[in-house]
Amino acid sequence: MIREISSGEFGLLWPIFKEVVGNGDTYSYPPEITEEQACALWTTPPTRCFVLEHDGEVVGGYMLRPNQPGLSDHVANAGYMVARQWRGRGFASRMCEHSLTVAREAGFLAMQFNFVVSTNETAVRLWEKHGFAVVGRVPKAFRHAEIGPVDALVMHRSLD
Repeated sequence: MIREISSGEFGLLWPIFKEVVGNGDTYSYPPEITEEQACALWTTPPTRCFVLEHDGEVVGGYMLRPNQPGLSDHVANAGYMVARQWRGRGFASRMCEHSLTVAREAGFLAMQFNFVVSTNETAVRLWEKHGFAVVGRVPKAFRHAEIGPVDALVMHRSLD
C-alpha cells in the first residue's frame, strides 16, 4: 500500500532516508543531514511525501513537488528511496507508477529528475522503463563516495 504521510509521520521513512543518503552514492544531500532537515525537504508544502508499506513495514518512500516555482510549476519533480533489504522486488517501480498518477491528478504536465547519478544504472534503467529520457548530462557534478566525481543526468518525460 502506498499512502501520503504528514511531517509528523516522517519518522517512518527516516531510517531508510538516512541509510540511502549515508551511502553517498545516489543523492546529493549531505550524508550528515538531520531528520529535521530531511523532514522539511520532503514534507513542507508544496512537497508531498508518500510511503510504501509491505507486510506492515515501511519499505520505501517518495516525495513529489513542483520542479521549480512560478512559471515552471507545471513540471513535477520526485525522489524515491527503497530500503536496501527490499530492493529488486519492484517497489521503486510501483512508487514511480504511483507518483506519475498523483502528478497527473495534481495537474502536472511533465516530470523531470534533475540529478540522477550516472553510476546509478539500476535507477537510470528503471526511469527509462517508465518513459523517461536523458535530456542532459552535467559532467562530474556528483562526488560519489567510492568512485569520486561522476556525471549527473537530467531525465524528463511528458505526463500526457
